Amino acid sequence: MNKQTRGFTLIELIVVILILGILAAVAAPKFVGLTGQARAAALNGLRAAVMSASTLANALQIAQGLAAGSSVTIEGVAVSMTNSYPSQAAGGIDAAVRFDSATFSTSGTMTFLVTNASDPTKCKFTYTAASAVTSPPTIGAIVDTTGC
Repeated sequence: MNKQTRGFTLIELIVVILILGILAAVAAPKFVGLTGQARAAALNGLRAAVMSASTLANALQIAQGLAAGSSVTIEGVAVSMTNSYPSQAAGGIDAAVRFDSATFSTSGTMTFLVTNASDPTKCKFTYTAASAVTSPPTIGAIVDTTGC
């Protein structure tokens, strides 16, 4: 009589569990780091959008022959301007970019930051309106993305 066995032995199950544990230990840190990289990439994208919106608003104002402080309308939204570029106050660059208002703060300059970052003081950049008609606004570089 031949007895057929089915299933796995205890040793085979332990070996499989050990292999899965080792793979998880190696792969988990790589996936954890992706969240910070995604936040940093989103912030870089927002910085590019701010630069583009600023340039677009300036071009619209010049093309329409408006005064340096006159507001322009971008897709039905009025954008307040300072020295031919969007202002840093509410209704300025934030209206031109059209993003969630919870992602910025104002105090002389507008600060764009990632609110869910592990260290929001590092994962940010600033926008300062143009100081003269002949100079563009100052859009700060993202200095440190390690806190994203």
